[in-house]
Amino acid sequence: MNTDAKTAAERVFRQESGRILAGLIRFSGSFDRAEEAMQEAFSAALASWPEKGIPQNPAAWITAIANRKLIDQSRREKTRQEKQDSLRYETTASSYSDSGETDETSMHFPDDRLRLIFTCCHPALRWEAQVALTLKTLGGLTVAEIAKAFLISEPTVAQRIVRAKRKIEEAGIPYEVPAGDRLPERLASVQAVIYLIFNEGYIATAGDHLIRTDLCAEAIRLARVLCELLPREPENTGLLALMLLHDSRRDARVNPAGELVPLEEQDRSLWHAGQIYEGLRLVEHALRAGAIGPYQLQAAIAAVHAEAKTSRDTDWRQIAALYQELSRRHPSAVVSLNHAVAVAMSQGLEQGLKLIDQLGDTAGLKSYYLYHAARADILRRMGRQDEALQEYERTLALTTNAVEQRYLRRRIAELTSSARRSNF
Repeated sequence: MNTDAKTAAERVFRQESGRILAGLIRFSGSFDRAEEAMQEAFSAALASWPEKGIPQNPAAWITAIANRKLIDQSRREKTRQEKQDSLRYETTASSYSDSGETDETSMHFPDDRLRLIFTCCHPALRWEAQVALTLKTLGGLTVAEIAKAFLISEPTVAQRIVRAKRKIEEAGIPYEVPAGDRLPERLASVQAVIYLIFNEGYIATAGDHLIRTDLCAEAIRLARVLCELLPREPENTGLLALMLLHDSRRDARVNPAGELVPLEEQDRSLWHAGQIYEGLRLVEHALRAGAIGPYQLQAAIAAVHAEAKTSRDTDWRQIAALYQELSRRHPSAVVSLNHAVAVAMSQGLEQGLKLIDQLGDTAGLKSYYLYHAARADILRRMGRQDEALQEYERTLALTTNAVEQRYLRRRIAELTSSARRSNF
């Protein structure tokens, strides 16, 4: 197979599959048919492009072929709906030749991704199913990646996705962005979906790369769309600010050797000043609205980190206070863990470790790798090397990302070497 054609197809899938699939679902009214048509179109590309060349607009080519396959399927089954979208199918199909070539200059495919998010987040679906389905369909995440984000099993996620698709079709849930008076009931789930997509890009669940910039960029783009749609909703602004401030550090988080660089060791000259400036401005604007929510508080925490010129300048007391407020308004075990770390950095390592240990006993975090990572880091700072080494090993056993694994092995090697030297 032609390597260039395969690379082009993989790039289109990585960058455009969400957009293509969203449009196909709108045309077909079926998640499963749209996914099948897109998969067949990519298979056709892998067969055609090595011989005939890569089209000028590969994404449009894929979309056109997938649309034609939907038409053919509809004709075979004789279930094509008599509605305007059927006419759009026929219009699109008429521009194809038998060879599958397209008049790409005349093809304009609408962006239906926001429509898809709100359909997936319909109140008739359970919240967990809403998020899982949208991550799978729009974000392109695998079932394993979604399961990691939810800290649940893969079969559970797969069942949620299947049931959600069935519910949408059986209940006739409309494929639309809801009217203004119905938007709030969907908004929290939409925000959660976008942030989970960003988090998967920011720290990839598995693989050889820590960061998936395509997912981060997609989440930021979707957050901008939300802000345009609901400009007076401060949580949308807070969410966008939070992601911009985190994403601003992307080039400093991995060194040229591909190794993870923790926040306190990062070269802050590599942080993206433009994103930081926009993020800080958005945080201030959101907080002035007076309707404080979790994304705004998290963005405020990220802003404190962004404003510190060096790691020593970080105002950990302010961060601890913000986490405490976040925990009061929206309690969760992970927020409490972050608060405990901030306490350790601002009020004393012993006090922070005590809070972390209490969480391990009461909040069910002992299977969460960042719980053990937090304990390991604090124990290392306290000079309790043997205990820190055990915690790093526990963290490593629970970590699936290759970059994080290499970082943890380096820490383990450093502690092991230090322990050997101290024994002489």
